[in-house]
Amino acid sequence: MTLKHFTSLAILIAASFGLSSASTPTPAQAQVARDGIDFDAYLERIKARARGEGVSQSTIDRMTAGLTPNPRVIRLDQGQPGTPTRRGYPAMAPYIRTHVNPTRIAGGQRVYRAHVGQLRAVEREYGVPGEIIVAIFGHETSYGAITGNFDLSRSLATLAWEGRRRELFEGEWVALMKVADKGYSRGTLVGSYAGAFGNPQFLPSVYLRLAADGDGDGRADIFNNRADTFASIANYFRDAGWRSGQPWGVRAAVPRGFDVDAYKTELVAPVCPRVHERHSQWKTVAEWRALGVQPQRFLPDDTLTSLFQPDGPGAPAYLLTSNYRVILEYNCSNYYAMSVGLLADEIVN
Repeated sequence: MTLKHFTSLAILIAASFGLSSASTPTPAQAQVARDGIDFDAYLERIKARARGEGVSQSTIDRMTAGLTPNPRVIRLDQGQPGTPTRRGYPAMAPYIRTHVNPTRIAGGQRVYRAHVGQLRAVEREYGVPGEIIVAIFGHETSYGAITGNFDLSRSLATLAWEGRRRELFEGEWVALMKVADKGYSRGTLVGSYAGAFGNPQFLPSVYLRLAADGDGDGRADIFNNRADTFASIANYFRDAGWRSGQPWGVRAAVPRGFDVDAYKTELVAPVCPRVHERHSQWKTVAEWRALGVQPQRFLPDDTLTSLFQPDGPGAPAYLLTSNYRVILEYNCSNYYAMSVGLLADEIVN
């Protein structure tokens, strides 16, 4: 999956377990599609699409039995934030303290120790470090403890029918039918209101493309099987371009009075521009050293990195590698990516 494809749901999924603080539509409003189409009529339309893409009739029947719109799903979707303002950015440090806390670190260390053999095998095959895999697992579902309990078929059909992101959600609903066609029951296919499921919180289309069988039993079970969960996350990262043997980034010492703004990037990212505009130009480690910026862990001199000082002068600074951008493919947020990287470091430190 590319960043461009995934980012349209990144904010949705990040908030998909919480209640919206936005005003709540009335039940009548929640039951009306934007183009006025009746739910049952729309459902017949996407059933036909699923059949046309090879989904069995028995799967369609069991996944749509008694299906009705879910008003709560519509309320949650409508309550998602829109385009950010230009007022600046919340401080990174409080977010890190909340998300890379002793409880989450200890949980990650337990998972890592308990499955170190599996994680090392996955790293050998995919090139993605075990601690990164475990950090994603921890951030997405608290190591499998919180995976969501929305009926995915009902949620995705509701979001497709409502119409705000019809093309996206209709495609994900048909993909879910294809997942179900592999033998998963409707009771198993539950997750976030926006359609993400399992330990890695994959969307159905991502599952179909990148879920991996980690233990060779012929099934990619990202619900209950840790080996499959780890292999699937690693496969996602490999597909997104993870470079084996390179860290996501390292702490950097920036000299007093250093003008970070003098090295701001002139590139405008087509996706998530406010995330990427906070990173500097790309320079080699040797070039940063010549400017007085010193990495606090070893990086080869020819490694291309971007300088990131999220909370401004005097606060922690980092040299980020291209692997940091791979983490952003999972969720296009500097807060998310930094907390994943820092948690991964703590898990093995």
